[in-house]
Amino acid sequence: MSNSKLLFITGVSSGFGQALAQEALASGHHVVGTVRSERARQAFEELDPAKAVGRLLDVTDFDAIDGVVAEIEANVGAIDVLVNNAGYGHEGIMEESPIAEMRRQFDVNVFGAVAVTKAVLPFMRARRSGHILNITSMGGFITMPGIAYYCGSKFALEGISEVLGKEVKPFNIHVTAVAPGSFRTDWAGRSMSRTPRSIPDYDAQFDPIRNAREEKSGQQLGDPQKAARAMLAAIASDTPPEHLLLGSDALELVRRKLSALIDEISEWETLTRSTDG
Repeated sequence: MSNSKLLFITGVSSGFGQALAQEALASGHHVVGTVRSERARQAFEELDPAKAVGRLLDVTDFDAIDGVVAEIEANVGAIDVLVNNAGYGHEGIMEESPIAEMRRQFDVNVFGAVAVTKAVLPFMRARRSGHILNITSMGGFITMPGIAYYCGSKFALEGISEVLGKEVKPFNIHVTAVAPGSFRTDWAGRSMSRTPRSIPDYDAQFDPIRNAREEKSGQQLGDPQKAARAMLAAIASDTPPEHLLLGSDALELVRRKLSALIDEISEWETLTRSTDG
């Protein structure tokens, strides 16, 4: 890429954040990445001592976020691109899963992303330029048993991203919700929080799903490095998309969902229209 940018990426120790940081650095960009330990910070900066800068930040430490962003703007440089990548997956039948698990899922996947965005926006708005990428999921469009809290968080982030894009468009700030399908990251492995099973009625439906997900972890079709290159292509575009699906599985499943939704809307159209005054 010809124009070097400063990317601020949350969660660069693994998964999409790590892959995007590596590809961005290789393309000549500067990257500030958040990590959660001093050891991880040192490891990240060793990737490229001239262009990689690590900052300690947990995105659920809401009181710390504004200060970290202000320090980056003052001492590192103007943030051109914010990538809200930090997140994790929760798996568990909804009836079995404590509300506390839902709160934690939303704190990281939704409130953390929103808090970081709110800290960065005043600087982008003042410059009348910027690009925000929110890493959502195909689970922000389609659903499957056992990940209600995760899908709920990604549906929320998809909606927030779309509204935000409309609000900041007059300031030449772009917002892209990036929805990956199944990729070879740690999402279904060590990064996933799993609620223990407790209600036998769900065994026949859900146990095969949980087992298959664990067996396929690390063998998914999607390549994180290729996903990173796709995100860099969107960042480089003068007209980036509002929604970017990544992976042929995401494409097929989301298209199927939208087609089924259109069919259902049409089937119930008469009843829908009957409520007008």
